[in-house]
Amino acid sequence: MNIVLIKALQLILSLTILVVLHEGGHFFFAKLFKVRVLKFYVFFNPMFHLFSTYDTWFRRLFKKTPVEVPVKVEKDEDGKEQKEKEYVGTEYGIGWLPLGGYCAIAGMIDETNQKLDSEPKPYEFRTKPAWQRLLIMVGGVLVNLLLAFFIYSMIKFYYGDSYVRPQDMTYGLKFNEDGKNAGFQDGDIIIRTDDKEVKTFTVALMRDISNAETVTVLRRGKETVLTMPDDLSLLKMAEAEPPFVDYLLPFKVDSVLSGTPAEKIGMKKGDVVTSFNGVPIASYNDFTYQILRLQDAVGEDATAADSLNLRTVQLVLNNTDTVNTVLTSEFKIGIINAMPDYKVTERKYGFFESFPAGIKYGWNILGNYVDDLKYIFTKEGSRSVGGFVTMGKIFPDSWNWYSFWNLTAFFSIILAFMNILPIPALDGGHVLFLLYEIIVGRKPGDNFMKRAEMVGLFILLALLIYANGNDILRLFGI
Repeated sequence: MNIVLIKALQLILSLTILVVLHEGGHFFFAKLFKVRVLKFYVFFNPMFHLFSTYDTWFRRLFKKTPVEVPVKVEKDEDGKEQKEKEYVGTEYGIGWLPLGGYCAIAGMIDETNQKLDSEPKPYEFRTKPAWQRLLIMVGGVLVNLLLAFFIYSMIKFYYGDSYVRPQDMTYGLKFNEDGKNAGFQDGDIIIRTDDKEVKTFTVALMRDISNAETVTVLRRGKETVLTMPDDLSLLKMAEAEPPFVDYLLPFKVDSVLSGTPAEKIGMKKGDVVTSFNGVPIASYNDFTYQILRLQDAVGEDATAADSLNLRTVQLVLNNTDTVNTVLTSEFKIGIINAMPDYKVTERKYGFFESFPAGIKYGWNILGNYVDDLKYIFTKEGSRSVGGFVTMGKIFPDSWNWYSFWNLTAFFSIILAFMNILPIPALDGGHVLFLLYEIIVGRKPGDNFMKRAEMVGLFILLALLIYANGNDILRLFGI
Protein backbone atom coordinates (compact mmCIF):
# COMPACT_ATOMS: atom_id res chain seq x y z
CA MET A 1 0.00 0.00 0.00
CA ASN A 2 1.22 3.52 -0.78
CA ILE A 3 3.12 5.07 2.14
CA VAL A 4 1.25 8.38 1.84
CA LEU A 5 -2.08 6.52 1.99
CA ILE A 6 -1.00 4.54 5.08
CA LYS A 7 0.02 7.74 6.87
CA ALA A 8 -3.21 9.48 5.81
CA LEU A 9 -5.39 6.61 7.04
CA GLN A 10 -3.64 6.57 10.41
CA LEU A 11 -4.08 10.34 10.75
CA ILE A 12 -7.77 10.26 9.78
CA LEU A 13 -8.53 7.37 12.16
CA SER A 14 -6.66 9.07 14.99
CA LEU A 15 -8.44 12.41 14.47
CA THR A 16 -11.81 10.69 14.14
CA ILE A 17 -11.37 8.97 17.51
CA LEU A 18 -10.30 12.22 19.14
CA VAL A 19 -13.10 14.32 17.61
CA VAL A 20 -15.86 11.82 18.44
CA LEU A 21 -14.74 11.54 22.06
CA HIS A 22 -14.06 15.27 22.46
CA GLU A 23 -17.51 16.21 21.20
CA GLY A 24 -18.87 13.27 23.15
CA GLY A 25 -17.66 15.00 26.31
CA HIS A 26 -19.78 18.05 25.53
CA PHE A 27 -22.67 15.75 24.55
CA PHE A 28 -22.51 13.78 27.80
CA PHE A 29 -22.75 16.79 30.10
CA ALA A 30 -25.39 18.43 27.90
CA LYS A 31 -27.58 15.34 28.17
CA LEU A 32 -26.79 15.04 31.88
CA PHE A 33 -28.21 18.52 32.48
CA LYS A 34 -31.11 18.00 30.03
CA VAL A 35 -29.81 20.44 27.43
CA ARG A 36 -30.92 19.79 23.88
CA VAL A 37 -28.20 18.75 21.42
CA LEU A 38 -29.27 19.80 17.94
CA LYS A 39 -26.54 18.09 15.92
CA PHE A 40 -23.64 15.72 16.52
CA TYR A 41 -21.35 15.54 13.48
CA VAL A 42 -18.11 13.74 12.79
CA PHE A 43 -16.25 15.92 10.26
CA PHE A 44 -17.62 19.21 8.98
CA ASN A 45 -20.54 19.40 6.55
CA PRO A 46 -20.53 22.73 4.68
CA MET A 47 -23.29 22.64 2.02
CA PHE A 48 -23.85 18.87 2.25
CA HIS A 49 -23.13 15.76 4.32
CA LEU A 50 -22.41 12.10 3.63
CA PHE A 51 -24.88 10.66 6.13
CA SER A 52 -27.35 11.82 8.75
CA THR A 53 -30.11 10.36 10.90
CA TYR A 54 -32.14 11.37 13.92
CA ASP A 55 -32.30 9.59 17.23
CA THR A 56 -35.99 8.91 16.50
CA TRP A 57 -34.66 6.13 14.23
CA PHE A 58 -32.64 4.65 17.11
CA ARG A 59 -35.57 4.94 19.46
CA ARG A 60 -37.92 3.16 17.05
CA LEU A 61 -35.30 0.44 16.60
CA PHE A 62 -35.09 -0.19 20.34
CA LYS A 63 -38.81 0.57 20.91
CA LYS A 64 -38.12 3.51 23.17
CA THR A 65 -40.58 6.36 23.61
CA PRO A 66 -39.66 9.85 22.42
CA VAL A 67 -38.03 12.19 24.88
CA GLU A 68 -40.35 14.98 25.92
CA VAL A 69 -39.35 18.11 27.78
CA PRO A 70 -41.45 21.07 28.92
CA VAL A 71 -41.09 24.14 26.71
CA LYS A 72 -43.87 26.20 28.22
CA VAL A 73 -45.53 26.06 31.63
CA GLU A 74 -48.90 27.74 32.32
CA LYS A 75 -51.59 27.46 34.99
CA ASP A 76 -55.21 26.68 34.20
CA GLU A 77 -58.28 28.20 35.87
CA ASP A 78 -57.95 25.80 38.81
CA GLY A 79 -54.31 26.78 39.38
CA LYS A 80 -52.89 23.50 38.07
CA GLU A 81 -49.77 23.56 35.91
CA GLN A 82 -50.33 22.72 32.24
CA LYS A 83 -47.08 21.78 30.53
CA GLU A 84 -46.79 22.11 26.79
CA LYS A 85 -44.33 19.52 25.54
CA GLU A 86 -42.45 18.83 22.34
CA TYR A 87 -40.10 16.10 21.10
CA VAL A 88 -36.43 16.92 21.41
CA GLY A 89 -34.20 14.98 19.00
CA THR A 90 -30.58 15.06 17.86
CA GLU A 91 -29.34 14.84 14.29
CA TYR A 92 -26.31 12.55 14.00
CA GLY A 93 -24.21 12.79 10.87
CA ILE A 94 -20.94 12.40 9.02
CA GLY A 95 -19.62 15.37 7.06
CA TRP A 96 -17.36 15.31 4.04
CA LEU A 97 -14.55 17.57 5.31
CA PRO A 98 -12.28 15.55 7.68
CA LEU A 99 -10.94 18.51 9.64
CA GLY A 100 -12.81 18.03 12.89
CA GLY A 101 -16.42 17.81 14.01
CA TYR A 102 -18.95 19.58 16.18
CA CYS A 103 -21.72 19.23 18.72
CA ALA A 104 -24.40 21.92 18.25
CA ILE A 105 -26.06 22.69 21.59
CA ALA A 106 -29.38 24.53 21.72
CA GLY A 107 -29.28 28.08 23.07
CA MET A 108 -25.53 28.50 22.80
CA ILE A 109 -23.68 31.24 20.94
CA ASP A 110 -21.16 29.35 18.83
CA GLU A 111 -19.96 28.81 15.28
CA THR A 112 -23.31 27.21 14.25
CA ASN A 113 -24.94 30.68 14.11
CA GLN A 114 -28.14 29.76 15.93
CA LYS A 115 -30.89 32.36 16.07
CA LEU A 116 -31.50 33.20 19.71
CA ASP A 117 -34.20 35.83 19.23
CA SER A 118 -36.99 33.72 20.74
CA GLU A 119 -37.82 33.44 24.41
CA PRO A 120 -35.28 31.17 26.21
CA LYS A 121 -36.57 27.65 26.75
CA PRO A 122 -35.87 25.39 29.74
CA TYR A 123 -33.89 22.92 27.63
CA GLU A 124 -31.48 25.53 26.24
CA PHE A 125 -27.87 26.01 27.26
CA ARG A 126 -28.41 29.70 28.12
CA THR A 127 -31.06 28.91 30.75
CA LYS A 128 -28.87 26.56 32.78
CA PRO A 129 -26.86 27.58 35.88
CA ALA A 130 -23.32 28.80 35.19
CA TRP A 131 -21.72 25.77 36.86
CA GLN A 132 -23.61 23.40 34.57
CA ARG A 133 -22.66 25.40 31.48
CA LEU A 134 -19.05 25.34 32.68
CA LEU A 135 -19.04 21.55 32.92
CA ILE A 136 -20.61 21.25 29.47
CA MET A 137 -17.84 23.43 28.02
CA VAL A 138 -14.93 21.64 29.73
CA GLY A 139 -16.40 18.21 28.97
CA GLY A 140 -14.45 17.83 25.72
CA VAL A 141 -11.12 18.81 27.25
CA LEU A 142 -11.73 16.55 30.23
CA VAL A 143 -12.44 13.56 27.97
CA ASN A 144 -9.32 14.22 25.88
CA LEU A 145 -7.13 14.29 28.99
CA LEU A 146 -8.70 11.15 30.40
CA LEU A 147 -8.35 9.46 27.01
CA ALA A 148 -4.64 10.29 26.80
CA PHE A 149 -4.03 9.03 30.34
CA PHE A 150 -6.00 5.85 29.61
CA ILE A 151 -4.11 5.13 26.37
CA TYR A 152 -0.73 5.69 28.01
CA SER A 153 -1.80 3.43 30.89
CA MET A 154 -2.84 0.65 28.50
CA ILE A 155 0.43 1.02 26.59
CA LYS A 156 2.29 0.55 29.87
CA PHE A 157 0.12 -2.46 30.71
CA TYR A 158 0.38 -4.16 27.30
CA TYR A 159 3.91 -3.27 26.20
CA GLY A 160 5.65 -2.30 29.43
CA ASP A 161 8.89 -0.31 29.29
CA SER A 162 12.10 -1.32 27.53
CA TYR A 163 15.18 0.84 27.89
CA VAL A 164 18.96 0.87 28.21
CA ARG A 165 20.17 2.32 31.49
CA PRO A 166 22.97 4.90 31.32
CA GLN A 167 25.39 2.60 33.15
CA ASP A 168 24.77 -0.05 30.45
CA MET A 169 25.76 2.27 27.57
CA THR A 170 29.26 0.90 27.14
CA TYR A 171 30.28 3.28 24.34
CA GLY A 172 28.46 6.35 25.66
CA LEU A 173 27.04 9.14 23.54
CA LYS A 174 28.12 11.11 20.47
CA PHE A 175 27.94 14.93 20.40
CA ASN A 176 28.07 17.45 17.57
CA GLU A 177 30.18 20.63 17.59
CA ASP A 178 27.62 22.58 19.64
CA GLY A 179 27.55 19.78 22.20
CA LYS A 180 31.33 19.78 22.46
CA ASN A 181 31.32 23.58 22.84
CA ALA A 182 28.96 23.07 25.79
CA GLY A 183 31.59 20.85 27.43
CA PHE A 184 30.56 17.34 26.36
CA GLN A 185 32.98 14.79 24.94
CA ASP A 186 32.30 11.77 22.76
CA GLY A 187 31.83 8.76 25.02
CA ASP A 188 30.26 10.74 27.88
CA ILE A 189 27.29 9.10 29.59
CA ILE A 190 24.70 11.57 30.93
CA ILE A 191 23.43 10.46 34.32
CA ARG A 192 21.81 13.66 35.73
CA THR A 193 20.42 16.97 34.54
CA ASP A 194 20.52 19.25 37.59
CA ASP A 195 19.19 16.86 40.28
CA LYS A 196 17.06 14.79 37.89
CA GLU A 197 18.28 11.23 37.33
CA VAL A 198 18.44 10.15 33.69
CA LYS A 199 16.60 6.87 33.21
CA THR A 200 17.71 6.30 29.61
CA PHE A 201 18.65 8.18 26.48
CA THR A 202 15.63 9.55 24.57
CA VAL A 203 14.97 12.63 22.44
CA ALA A 204 13.43 14.21 25.56
CA LEU A 205 16.92 14.28 27.07
CA MET A 206 17.73 17.28 24.89
CA ARG A 207 14.88 19.20 26.51
CA ASP A 208 16.28 18.45 29.95
CA ILE A 209 19.77 19.54 28.84
CA SER A 210 18.45 22.81 27.38
CA ASN A 211 16.64 23.62 30.66
CA ALA A 212 19.41 22.48 33.00
CA GLU A 213 22.00 24.61 34.74
CA THR A 214 24.32 21.64 35.23
CA VAL A 215 24.65 18.20 33.65
CA THR A 216 26.52 15.34 35.32
CA VAL A 217 28.26 12.81 33.07
CA LEU A 218 30.27 9.68 33.52
CA ARG A 219 33.59 10.28 31.78
CA ARG A 220 36.03 7.38 31.79
CA GLY A 221 34.28 5.99 34.86
CA LYS A 222 34.32 9.22 36.90
CA GLU A 223 31.49 11.72 37.48
CA THR A 224 32.07 15.13 35.92
CA VAL A 225 29.73 18.11 36.40
CA LEU A 226 29.31 20.41 33.40
CA THR A 227 27.85 23.92 33.60
CA MET A 228 25.51 24.51 30.69
CA PRO A 229 25.67 27.73 28.63
CA ASP A 230 22.65 30.04 28.82
CA ASP A 231 22.03 30.11 25.07
CA LEU A 232 21.17 26.44 24.53
CA SER A 233 18.00 26.27 22.41
CA LEU A 234 15.98 23.07 22.26
CA LEU A 235 14.74 24.00 18.80
CA LYS A 236 18.26 24.36 17.41
CA MET A 237 19.37 21.20 19.21
CA ALA A 238 16.48 19.21 17.71
CA GLU A 239 17.06 20.50 14.16
CA ALA A 240 20.86 20.13 14.19
CA GLU A 241 22.64 17.81 11.75
CA PRO A 242 24.51 15.90 12.96
CA PRO A 243 22.35 15.58 16.09
CA PHE A 244 23.32 17.46 19.24
CA VAL A 245 23.48 14.10 21.02
CA ASP A 246 23.04 10.53 19.83
CA TYR A 247 24.19 7.02 20.66
CA LEU A 248 27.88 6.59 19.86
CA LEU A 249 28.04 3.75 17.32
CA PRO A 250 31.47 2.26 16.62
CA PHE A 251 32.03 1.48 12.94
CA LYS A 252 32.25 -2.26 12.35
CA VAL A 253 30.71 -4.01 9.34
CA ASP A 254 28.28 -6.73 10.40
CA SER A 255 27.25 -7.80 6.88
CA VAL A 256 27.60 -6.73 3.24
CA LEU A 257 24.56 -6.67 0.94
CA SER A 258 24.80 -8.50 -2.36
CA GLY A 259 25.32 -6.48 -5.54
CA THR A 260 26.18 -3.26 -3.71
CA PRO A 261 29.19 -0.94 -3.97
CA ALA A 262 30.51 -2.42 -0.71
CA GLU A 263 30.60 -5.92 -2.22
CA LYS A 264 32.27 -4.67 -5.39
CA ILE A 265 35.19 -3.13 -3.47
CA GLY A 266 35.59 -6.26 -1.36
CA MET A 267 34.29 -5.08 2.00
CA LYS A 268 33.61 -7.87 4.46
CA LYS A 269 32.40 -8.48 7.99
CA GLY A 270 34.62 -6.81 10.58
CA ASP A 271 35.92 -4.07 8.24
CA VAL A 272 36.16 -0.50 9.48
CA VAL A 273 36.05 2.71 7.40
CA THR A 274 38.66 5.06 8.86
CA SER A 275 38.56 7.84 6.26
CA PHE A 276 35.86 9.24 3.94
CA ASN A 277 37.01 11.60 1.19
CA GLY A 278 39.99 12.51 3.36
CA VAL A 279 37.91 13.13 6.51
CA PRO A 280 38.85 10.89 9.49
CA ILE A 281 36.02 8.55 10.56
CA ALA A 282 35.99 7.64 14.25
CA SER A 283 32.48 6.16 14.42
CA TYR A 284 29.53 5.05 12.31
CA ASN A 285 27.92 8.38 13.25
CA ASP A 286 30.73 10.22 11.43
CA PHE A 287 30.27 7.98 8.37
CA THR A 288 26.51 8.59 8.09
CA TYR A 289 27.01 12.34 8.57
CA GLN A 290 29.48 12.50 5.66
CA ILE A 291 26.95 10.75 3.42
CA LEU A 292 24.25 13.14 4.61
CA ARG A 293 26.44 16.08 3.62
CA LEU A 294 26.72 14.68 0.11
CA GLN A 295 22.95 14.27 -0.15
CA ASP A 296 22.40 17.86 1.01
CA ALA A 297 24.84 19.05 -1.66
CA VAL A 298 22.54 17.77 -4.43
CA GLY A 299 20.58 20.87 -5.44
CA GLU A 300 17.32 21.05 -7.37
CA ASP A 301 19.19 21.91 -10.58
CA ALA A 302 21.75 19.13 -10.21
CA THR A 303 22.38 17.03 -13.31
CA ALA A 304 23.07 13.31 -13.50
CA ALA A 305 26.75 14.17 -13.88
CA ASP A 306 26.64 16.31 -10.72
CA SER A 307 25.05 13.43 -8.80
CA LEU A 308 27.60 10.95 -10.10
CA ASN A 309 30.45 13.24 -9.10
CA LEU A 310 29.11 13.57 -5.56
CA ARG A 311 28.53 9.82 -5.24
CA THR A 312 32.10 9.00 -6.28
CA VAL A 313 33.93 8.70 -2.98
CA GLN A 314 37.30 7.61 -1.65
CA LEU A 315 37.45 5.38 1.43
CA VAL A 316 40.26 4.11 3.61
CA LEU A 317 39.53 0.68 5.11
CA ASN A 318 41.14 -0.53 8.30
CA ASN A 319 43.72 2.30 8.13
CA THR A 320 45.50 0.49 5.28
CA ASP A 321 43.55 0.10 2.01
CA THR A 322 42.49 3.12 -0.06
CA VAL A 323 39.60 2.37 -2.43
CA ASN A 324 37.32 4.36 -4.73
CA THR A 325 33.64 3.54 -5.23
CA VAL A 326 30.37 5.03 -6.42
CA LEU A 327 27.45 5.09 -3.99
CA THR A 328 24.00 4.09 -5.24
CA SER A 329 21.54 6.72 -6.49
CA GLU A 330 20.10 6.71 -2.92
CA PHE A 331 23.62 7.37 -1.56
CA LYS A 332 23.88 3.88 -0.07
CA ILE A 333 27.06 1.80 0.12
CA GLY A 334 25.37 -1.48 1.04
CA ILE A 335 26.50 -2.47 4.53
CA ILE A 336 24.83 -3.21 7.83
CA ASN A 337 26.77 -1.88 10.77
CA ALA A 338 27.15 -3.95 13.92
CA MET A 339 25.05 -2.43 16.70
CA PRO A 340 26.20 -2.34 20.33
CA ASP A 341 24.86 -5.29 22.27
CA TYR A 342 23.60 -3.27 25.22
CA LYS A 343 21.69 -4.86 28.06
CA VAL A 344 18.01 -3.94 27.78
CA THR A 345 16.07 -3.40 31.01
CA GLU A 346 12.47 -4.59 30.89
CA ARG A 347 9.70 -3.28 33.16
CA LYS A 348 6.23 -4.85 33.21
CA TYR A 349 3.15 -3.30 34.82
CA GLY A 350 0.13 -4.96 36.35
CA PHE A 351 -3.29 -3.68 35.29
CA PHE A 352 -3.83 -1.43 38.29
CA GLU A 353 -0.25 -0.21 38.62
CA SER A 354 -0.26 0.79 34.94
CA PHE A 355 -2.67 3.67 35.66
CA PRO A 356 -0.44 5.78 37.94
CA ALA A 357 2.48 5.10 35.56
CA GLY A 358 0.41 6.12 32.52
CA ILE A 359 -0.98 9.24 34.20
CA LYS A 360 2.49 10.33 35.30
CA TYR A 361 3.86 9.79 31.81
CA GLY A 362 0.96 11.68 30.21
CA TRP A 363 1.31 14.56 32.66
CA ASN A 364 5.01 14.84 31.82
CA ILE A 365 4.15 14.90 28.10
CA LEU A 366 1.69 17.74 28.73
CA GLY A 367 4.26 19.69 30.77
CA ASN A 368 6.91 19.25 28.09
CA TYR A 369 4.51 20.37 25.36
CA VAL A 370 3.54 23.51 27.28
CA ASP A 371 7.21 24.26 27.95
CA ASP A 372 8.05 23.91 24.25
CA LEU A 373 5.40 26.46 23.22
CA LYS A 374 7.78 29.29 24.11
CA TYR A 375 9.69 28.50 20.92
CA ILE A 376 6.64 29.34 18.77
CA PHE A 377 7.32 33.01 19.43
CA THR A 378 10.81 32.78 17.95
CA LYS A 379 11.60 33.13 14.24
CA GLU A 380 12.75 29.53 13.93
CA GLY A 381 9.86 28.21 16.03
CA SER A 382 7.18 29.96 14.00
CA ARG A 383 8.56 28.41 10.81
CA SER A 384 8.43 24.95 12.38
CA VAL A 385 4.66 25.18 13.00
CA GLY A 386 2.83 22.69 10.79
CA GLY A 387 -0.65 21.51 9.94
CA PHE A 388 -2.17 18.23 8.80
CA VAL A 389 0.75 17.30 6.52
CA THR A 390 3.19 17.65 9.43
CA MET A 391 0.89 15.58 11.64
CA GLY A 392 0.60 12.89 8.97
CA LYS A 393 4.36 12.67 8.48
CA ILE A 394 4.84 11.79 12.15
CA PHE A 395 3.06 8.46 11.67
CA PRO A 396 5.23 5.47 10.59
CA ASP A 397 5.43 4.24 6.99
CA SER A 398 3.75 0.96 7.90
CA TRP A 399 0.83 0.36 10.23
CA ASN A 400 2.12 0.07 13.78
CA TRP A 401 -0.38 -0.02 16.63
CA TYR A 402 2.17 0.96 19.27
CA SER A 403 3.09 4.12 17.37
CA PHE A 404 -0.54 4.78 16.43
CA TRP A 405 -1.79 4.75 20.01
CA ASN A 406 1.22 6.71 21.28
CA LEU A 407 0.59 9.45 18.71
CA THR A 408 -3.18 9.40 19.31
CA ALA A 409 -2.58 9.96 23.03
CA PHE A 410 -0.12 12.77 22.22
CA PHE A 411 -2.58 14.46 19.84
CA SER A 412 -5.31 14.06 22.47
CA ILE A 413 -3.19 16.02 24.93
CA ILE A 414 -2.51 18.71 22.31
CA LEU A 415 -6.23 18.92 21.48
CA ALA A 416 -7.11 19.28 25.16
CA PHE A 417 -4.54 22.03 25.75
CA MET A 418 -5.30 23.97 22.57
CA ASN A 419 -9.04 23.88 23.25
CA ILE A 420 -8.68 25.24 26.77
CA LEU A 421 -6.79 28.33 25.56
CA PRO A 422 -8.84 31.48 26.33
CA ILE A 423 -9.61 32.23 22.69
CA PRO A 424 -13.24 32.95 21.71
CA ALA A 425 -14.71 30.13 19.60
CA LEU A 426 -12.62 27.61 21.56
CA ASP A 427 -13.85 25.87 24.70
CA GLY A 428 -11.42 27.98 26.72
CA GLY A 429 -13.01 31.19 25.44
CA HIS A 430 -16.44 30.06 26.64
CA VAL A 431 -14.90 29.00 29.97
CA LEU A 432 -13.32 32.46 30.34
CA PHE A 433 -16.67 34.21 29.88
CA LEU A 434 -18.38 31.76 32.23
CA LEU A 435 -15.78 32.41 34.92
CA TYR A 436 -16.37 36.14 34.41
CA GLU A 437 -20.09 35.53 34.91
CA ILE A 438 -19.52 33.50 38.07
CA ILE A 439 -17.19 36.13 39.57
CA VAL A 440 -19.04 39.28 38.50
CA GLY A 441 -22.54 37.88 38.76
CA ARG A 442 -23.81 38.78 35.28
CA LYS A 443 -23.43 37.44 31.77
CA PRO A 444 -21.63 39.26 28.96
CA GLY A 445 -24.20 40.57 26.45
CA ASP A 446 -25.27 38.42 23.52
CA ASN A 447 -24.02 40.96 20.98
CA PHE A 448 -20.61 41.02 22.68
CA MET A 449 -20.50 37.21 22.68
CA LYS A 450 -21.37 37.08 18.97
CA ARG A 451 -18.63 39.58 18.10
CA ALA A 452 -16.13 37.73 20.28
CA GLU A 453 -17.07 34.47 18.55
CA MET A 454 -16.41 36.04 15.15
CA VAL A 455 -13.03 37.36 16.30
CA GLY A 456 -12.13 33.92 17.66
CA LEU A 457 -13.13 32.22 14.41
CA PHE A 458 -10.98 34.69 12.47
CA ILE A 459 -8.00 33.94 14.72
CA LEU A 460 -8.48 30.18 14.34
CA LEU A 461 -8.85 30.46 10.56
CA ALA A 462 -5.67 32.55 10.37
CA LEU A 463 -3.76 29.99 12.45
CA LEU A 464 -5.11 27.14 10.32
CA ILE A 465 -4.04 28.87 7.11
CA TYR A 466 -0.62 29.74 8.55
CA ALA A 467 0.13 26.22 9.82
CA ASN A 468 -1.00 24.45 6.66
CA GLY A 469 0.62 27.15 4.54
CA ASN A 470 3.95 26.25 6.18
CA ASP A 471 3.33 22.64 5.14
CA ILE A 472 2.74 23.68 1.53
CA LEU A 473 5.86 25.85 1.45
CA ARG A 474 7.95 22.99 2.85
CA LEU A 475 6.61 20.64 0.17
CA PHE A 476 8.03 23.04 -2.41
CA GLY A 477 11.31 23.37 -0.53
CA ILE A 478 10.67 26.98 0.52
